[in-house]
Amino acid sequence: MNGMRKFAVFWRQLGLANRTGYIAQTPVKQEELETDMKSQERKRCYVNRELSWLKFNERVLEEAEREDVPLCERLSFASIYQSNLDEFFMVRIGSLKDQIQLGEKGRDTKTGMMPQQQIDAALEQIRILNQRKDAVYRQLLTRLEDAGVRLVDFHTISQEDSRRLEGYFTREVLPLLSPMIIGKRQPFPFLRNKEIYAVAVLDRKNGKRKVGIISCATGVFPRLITISQGEYMLSEELILHFLPLAFKGYQIRGKSLLRLTRSADIDADAVYDEDLDYREFMADLVKQRKKLEPVRLELSRQLSQETVEELCKTLDMDKKAVFESGTPLDLSFFFQIQDVLRQNPDYFYPRYTPQKSAQFRSKEPFLPQIVEKDKLLSYPFDRMDPFLKVLREAAADESVVSIKVTLYRVAKHSQVVSALMEAAENGKEVLVLVELKARFDEANNIEWSRQLEAAGCNVIYGLPGYKVHSKLCLISRMVDGQPQYITQIGTGNYNEKTARLYTDFSFLTADPAIGQNASAVFQALAKGETVQSSEVLLVAPHCMQSRILEKIDQQIACAKRGEPAYIGVKVNSLTDKTIMERLIQASQAGVKIDMVVRGICCLLPGVPGMTDNIRIISIVGRFLEHSRIYLFGQGEAEEMYIASADWMTRNMLRRVEIGVPISDPDIRRQIRQMFDTMLRDNCQARQLHSDGSYTRVPRLGEAVDSQEQFCQQAKAQAPTAE
Repeated sequence: MNGMRKFAVFWRQLGLANRTGYIAQTPVKQEELETDMKSQERKRCYVNRELSWLKFNERVLEEAEREDVPLCERLSFASIYQSNLDEFFMVRIGSLKDQIQLGEKGRDTKTGMMPQQQIDAALEQIRILNQRKDAVYRQLLTRLEDAGVRLVDFHTISQEDSRRLEGYFTREVLPLLSPMIIGKRQPFPFLRNKEIYAVAVLDRKNGKRKVGIISCATGVFPRLITISQGEYMLSEELILHFLPLAFKGYQIRGKSLLRLTRSADIDADAVYDEDLDYREFMADLVKQRKKLEPVRLELSRQLSQETVEELCKTLDMDKKAVFESGTPLDLSFFFQIQDVLRQNPDYFYPRYTPQKSAQFRSKEPFLPQIVEKDKLLSYPFDRMDPFLKVLREAAADESVVSIKVTLYRVAKHSQVVSALMEAAENGKEVLVLVELKARFDEANNIEWSRQLEAAGCNVIYGLPGYKVHSKLCLISRMVDGQPQYITQIGTGNYNEKTARLYTDFSFLTADPAIGQNASAVFQALAKGETVQSSEVLLVAPHCMQSRILEKIDQQIACAKRGEPAYIGVKVNSLTDKTIMERLIQASQAGVKIDMVVRGICCLLPGVPGMTDNIRIISIVGRFLEHSRIYLFGQGEAEEMYIASADWMTRNMLRRVEIGVPISDPDIRRQIRQMFDTMLRDNCQARQLHSDGSYTRVPRLGEAVDSQEQFCQQAKAQAPTAE
């Protein structure tokens, strides 16, 4: 473990020790025994977070297995399964390895599993899933051949093609490679995260055995090498085959492609020195992350046990984290194959273009229309253009005094950032909180923060101890001498690319109470603080979880009085134990609970006497389900919120998140209709059962594909040319 990781773990231990304090040994009371018994009973309602996430990735893999999904979309799902797994090892396995340093303190509070138990269980499940991934890869190769695309190796090409490839390798590839032979004067090289290497066990006539290694990622020659029309070979397979030419004078005793995954788990707040420039510190941290300890080793061929053990010893990793793969070690080349097949629409989902929103009159200014009536954009069914136009109008409008916004993930070529810079150049006060701790987007955010500052924006980089994950934009105007707020609150990022791929809501309102609450949030952020109370908005970390618990309690009280009681929730993940405990109580009280949880779900429905009244489904389809909806009550008494927060402890207590109540009757009907449609989905939905398994919702009666219905509704409601 390198120094930075040890330092981070040390500070986590210190912080945990300070929170825990000393616990005196006292006699166990009857009430404590009863509480412990209830706790043990409730463990039946929970599943481990990591294992639940693997169930989600299994649902992604199932989409690659489905024969009724278009071929190129199946390629996408297979590649997404692999990239998801990469991130799981980098973040979650890396985090669990840190927790091992904490001993007993690292125990999962829901299932009681220790970190090593979670790692072992996850690795076992991953091996099973990878067998399915290998099988579906072979199926996809067969389907690709039917489509006229063939991925070949040296067992399937002609001798003439083999000779031609040898010439190509000798002339154009070998001069760009840097073969290394490991010895006392040539130490084992640093292996970059997720990069593919060719490794060979080498013998010389003197009987001395050595290891040779070559990076296959030069960035010069293409990953897919054209053999003939429709025939391709992966460049790493070409390099692996011609290793004898790279290591002349040696006999190849064994060879394989190799790919190492490194941890990405660094707690920036734990290692930050306040004497350092925070942005430069984060830039350095991104570089440091590339050097963290290995958490997985993938091999494309079987190597001798002695060689594998030597690799593990050199890399200081457990042999249990070594995986032999029956597929290429990086499936991202599937996207290049999609480009080859782009001309055939049958291999893709039917093309869908986000529609003009029917809520705006396109030939009139948008800011007055928001003052007139609240607006809702539903991505990717609606275009993001109206929000971009709102920003551009605000940048030029003389009545606009300031624009304030929180940015978590933005596009590489962001129109949102361009509009903010334009506003600053026009003399507006522009305050931008750029969250530099947005994992894997740090470098992009660092660069945008520099450009925003150069344009005259006031930029802040986040808060100590918290991530600012909210999607909040506040436009302040002076109209007839009076302040006026235009507030935008979303469930997804200000990112034009993901707005075409993720389902999200963007709510715009001139409600003065919402604007005042949003203003208080920005005032706190500008001072490096978090708001302690909020009358209208749900604002984490201090006034979201507690308000949600209050609203659950209200439904419990309704049920106990014999009145209709209901909770409806759509989130990406459900892990917060405090909320889940209250949901169990609500179910026991007779509250009906419907939940759409796309990914991690640590709560099991249908457990007798505990969660009988809870139904949970997951929807995995062509668009990534990302919107969050909270519903409490029924009919006219129903309270409705959309929010940036999942029901996870980190969102509730360690992030700045925003939830907004929806009061406009038309928007309420739209959101409720969408939620009800998702509950009736019998094409892309899977139902979670009390044993932790997911099964497809049976297709009884008319087929309901919620995402497809929303596409068709957006088309039908889109305004014609004005």
